[in-house]
Amino acid sequence: MNTLIRYLLLAFATTTSFAQDKITISGRIIDSKNNNAFLGATVRIDDSNSYVLTDDNGYFNLEGAINKTHIVLISSAGYHTKRYPIAPTETDIDLGIIYFEEDYSLIAQMGLISLSENDIENEFNGYENTAGLLQATKDPFQQAAAFNWGSAFFRVRGLDNEQGKTMINGIIMNKVYDGRPQWGNWGGLNDATRNQDFAPGSTPSDFSFGGILGTQNITTRASHIRSGTKVGGSVANTNYNWRPFVIHSSGLNKNGWAYVISASYRGAKEGHWTGTNYDALSLFSSVEKKLNENHSLNFTAIYGQNKRGKNAPLTDEQISLKGVNYNPYWGYQGNDKRNARYKALKEPIFFFSHYWKVNTNTTLTSTVAYQFGHIANSRLGYIDNMNPDPTNYKNMPSYYLNRIDSQYWLMSPEEFTNLPEDNDFKMETIALLNQAESVKQQFIENGQLDWNWMYTINQANNGVSKIILYEDRQEDKLLSFNSNIKSLLSDNLTFDAGINYRRLKSTNFKKAIDLLGGEVFKDIDSYQSSSKQDSDLNNPNRFISTNDKFGYLYTIYADVIDVFTQFLFDYDKFNFYIAHKSSYNAYQREGQYKNAIYPTNSLGKSDLIEFTNFGFKGGATYHFSGRQAININIAFYNQAPTLRNTFANARVNNAVIPDISNENIFSIDGSYILRYTRLKARLTGYLNEIKNSTQVNFYYADGIGITDANGEYLTSTGGAFVTEYLTNVNKRNIGIEFGAEYKLTQTIKINSALAIGQSLYTNMPNLKLSSDNASKTFDYGKTYLKNYKVANGPQTAISVGFEYRSPTYWWISTNMNYLNNTFTNISALRRTRNFINDPTLNQPFENLTDVQVRERLRQERLPAFTVFNLIGGKSWRMPNRTFLGFFASVNNILDNQYKTGGFEQARNANYERELLNTSSGQNTFANKYWHAYGRTYFINLYYNF
Repeated sequence: MNTLIRYLLLAFATTTSFAQDKITISGRIIDSKNNNAFLGATVRIDDSNSYVLTDDNGYFNLEGAINKTHIVLISSAGYHTKRYPIAPTETDIDLGIIYFEEDYSLIAQMGLISLSENDIENEFNGYENTAGLLQATKDPFQQAAAFNWGSAFFRVRGLDNEQGKTMINGIIMNKVYDGRPQWGNWGGLNDATRNQDFAPGSTPSDFSFGGILGTQNITTRASHIRSGTKVGGSVANTNYNWRPFVIHSSGLNKNGWAYVISASYRGAKEGHWTGTNYDALSLFSSVEKKLNENHSLNFTAIYGQNKRGKNAPLTDEQISLKGVNYNPYWGYQGNDKRNARYKALKEPIFFFSHYWKVNTNTTLTSTVAYQFGHIANSRLGYIDNMNPDPTNYKNMPSYYLNRIDSQYWLMSPEEFTNLPEDNDFKMETIALLNQAESVKQQFIENGQLDWNWMYTINQANNGVSKIILYEDRQEDKLLSFNSNIKSLLSDNLTFDAGINYRRLKSTNFKKAIDLLGGEVFKDIDSYQSSSKQDSDLNNPNRFISTNDKFGYLYTIYADVIDVFTQFLFDYDKFNFYIAHKSSYNAYQREGQYKNAIYPTNSLGKSDLIEFTNFGFKGGATYHFSGRQAININIAFYNQAPTLRNTFANARVNNAVIPDISNENIFSIDGSYILRYTRLKARLTGYLNEIKNSTQVNFYYADGIGITDANGEYLTSTGGAFVTEYLTNVNKRNIGIEFGAEYKLTQTIKINSALAIGQSLYTNMPNLKLSSDNASKTFDYGKTYLKNYKVANGPQTAISVGFEYRSPTYWWISTNMNYLNNTFTNISALRRTRNFINDPTLNQPFENLTDVQVRERLRQERLPAFTVFNLIGGKSWRMPNRTFLGFFASVNNILDNQYKTGGFEQARNANYERELLNTSSGQNTFANKYWHAYGRTYFINLYYNF
């Protein structure tokens, strides 16, 4: 059978064989710290896809044809890469004993990844830091993207994290719900998870077909984690303030056992933003038993518990009154600051892996994983319009200023003063001006949540709370299986294949956390008519207590299967690969509540929604010499929409988004690569197109013209809380990347990186709205998004840096970073014809010109900014081959204040509402922005023994 498979694969890969005599390059790797054999280091020839790993005793044997000068590269995460030039020869080469030294600067920098992992993913903009995906790479450009630009939410190639694959032991960690990895599941365990492989873009990976952003696999095999003990602590002034940590690795003993334990804690009573506490505990253990030379078993357990207070996006009006550090999510309860908006997660993961060396040329690795737990996001809930938000639009001066007759803003102060005192216009204007001043002073002096007021309101209502604190809670149970085979079929051909299966059961509900002085809370939607207020008709007029489920309760079931095959062809100057993937996704919702608004479509199971997907990719590299090469990578595949973008409003009904279908992805990139002893550089051009994607958003909008079943407008403003379905969305990302590193001397190095990109919409997607207050879906037709920019962080980034590394184990580096072309996220609804249409007449507003419309709908580009960073460290060799290390960084040395992103509010859905809410020159519903940290520091001290 093996012979048949081999011939079939070779027949499939029709190519001319350029057979050459091969030699064996051998050696032994020793850890310089403790003189132990180094297991799991990667050894490869610079222009080849083939590699080997060092064995239990640190030995390696690498075969290759050496008919010109090559570089043998020996690398491992957290260690200096060794480079050995090899001249043309037909004789086997023994490199002897090679001592591997830790790269203390890189290890220290990896700590910064967890420092900035704010898990920012919210209902406003979905911004996420991609630094976690890039921390294992030593590419100069990707290093800049991870460590220098990450705090500005720079996205490599303008891509979201869902376009990459993150795996642990081959198990996909991207959430089925939204396609993004949840870094907090293993945050703080930097040393335990630093054994990583990263394939950028669509380049081939041993573990998966991957995505167009890249493929990362974290290996937690106990015997591959460097032996020894490390303890230390960090202090910082960003999302957390302190972090003690410890890791101990036994290494592989004579009886074939190895184990690793690690723990860390990250905490802050108050982080950088006021009212943002941070509490995160991470635990790790891994045990391996080597059964014999061909079989090993490994068990890994990862526990991450994280709870952090959130900070809010702000309008310019709010910033002008309270400053950039203002956070409306908290208020004093007694003497303590209490934040109503927090994110909490606790999702332990267990992995059981089997490593099988089938023969000299073939390995099979299989892993079963199980993850369970919850993710919760808290907020205040209220009935009877008792909104406790201090930034509610009626608490802002602009609301009252915009209620003033527009004539006032055209008058001079003298003209207004000269009006008679009993003039109705003058009296109404003065009253509104006084009210604006009053709420302004109230906001400046207070402007925080009033917990005492909430308790008073609830206690005065006979124990029935009107305001409560609750969580939107997601409790997942995920069973995963993965198996990968790697086989060297011939001297020139390597075969990879894998299968990955995931079975998800996700239960979602509201959970009452604190009734704030009350005894019960009525589970109704007070904004609905009396016959439609109950969340569950099977339990009408229900009162709930603390820890009860309410509001909505449903379960999502998902089955996802991914299969890939890959062939890598390796010749003297020319390497290429081809890969294929197939996948199957099946989703189903089961509602446990019979919602009063959707009595026939909320309780019970939905139809099974199925997607079948396929894809291909390939690429080639041509080596002009051992120093210069060019390569190209091309990928085309489709993928199923995520759960988030499949169901129209899963909280209350079984409806699926109309015309839902697969997303289509095309990617091409080409690079010119230099690898000299002193100079390492890469120049890449890329084009990514993502077509037929779907987006679901929830918001309140005025002036949308939605009517009820009787044809009456839902509110006096023609507004409602709506669900927006944006379908057939096409996006294009195009640009260049450049990274270079040059060694001026053995101790001085300069580096630079450049990203110039353009991310934009390339078509006019379709938009539909639905509302719980209406009886149908409203089709708004085309959205005129074409050529608007996609909001994905800075689209231009430049970094220039300098590093000095002393032979006496201390180093310092600094870098300057310029970032520009950051755009706010736009409202699609405001780019439909609804914006210019009078909903009462269903025709354009009179006297409205194209110039006026374009001015109102111009996308905001945020100001450019420059950031200077300083990083340094020192390590001391202590007795008995132990090390004491110190690392410190100061980011944004000049304390520049800048906006990292923002979004339009969709409240002003037509031109009339826009004029009404901006007549004073201030927009009541203006853009909201996220601000970066100012000057921050990070200090780390550790002892390695």
